[in-house]
Amino acid sequence: MTKPYVKQDIENGISTIEFFHPAHNSLPGDILAKLASTITEAGKNDEVKVIILKSGGERTFCAGASFKELININDAETGRVFFSGFANVINAMRKCPKFIIGRIQGKTVGGGVGVASATDYCMASKFAAIKLSELNIGIGPFVVGPAVERKLGLTGMSQIAIDSNSFYDAEWARQKGLYAQVYESTEELDDAVQAFAENLCNYNPDAMKEMKKVMWSGTENWDTLLAERAAISGRLVLSDFTKEKIKGFK
Repeated sequence: MTKPYVKQDIENGISTIEFFHPAHNSLPGDILAKLASTITEAGKNDEVKVIILKSGGERTFCAGASFKELININDAETGRVFFSGFANVINAMRKCPKFIIGRIQGKTVGGGVGVASATDYCMASKFAAIKLSELNIGIGPFVVGPAVERKLGLTGMSQIAIDSNSFYDAEWARQKGLYAQVYESTEELDDAVQAFAENLCNYNPDAMKEMKKVMWSGTENWDTLLAERAAISGRLVLSDFTKEKIKGFK
């Protein structure tokens, strides 16, 4: 696999949405936009009862936003649009009337932690360590923060946001509530995710839809909130501190 993609497969009521980018699944704006629209479309499709969200590759679920795009930001509006990419995906996930099962096979960083946190039920392999690295380059996990805090609590989110150089292992993430289950291998994870999705297909779709509304109650302001957070990051990425940090990655 060398070309980035977002693809969807629908079988027996299960929509499997998979994204991929060869740079450790770090996602550029066009892939994020496609991912958000695919999730929205699946939510409207009467054939779909439940959604599995996964990424291609073996050891990285998502390395966050595309660094290649990040280093080319030269004004606040471009920055706002850039950081809105993950905001749009998270908002598409919370508005989707279908349960979204996260399949996290490997490490996930930054925006990827936000995506995992926005799933309704998240299952992982033991390789699925998490890190919020944004503070390390002079910004912060502003856009994904509400989704991460919703799953890990303020204490857990603050811990990994401040300790931005460290990976926290999958068991830590399970204990904090991000992962429901952690498996020894990707094969065991895939079997468990599939079985869980198939079981959900036996439930009343209307009941699941109403449950999702209840579970996401209190997030109705996220369209505005995450847009405001994207603007903060878009401003900070222009700072001399961040520009100097970015130079080290060129």
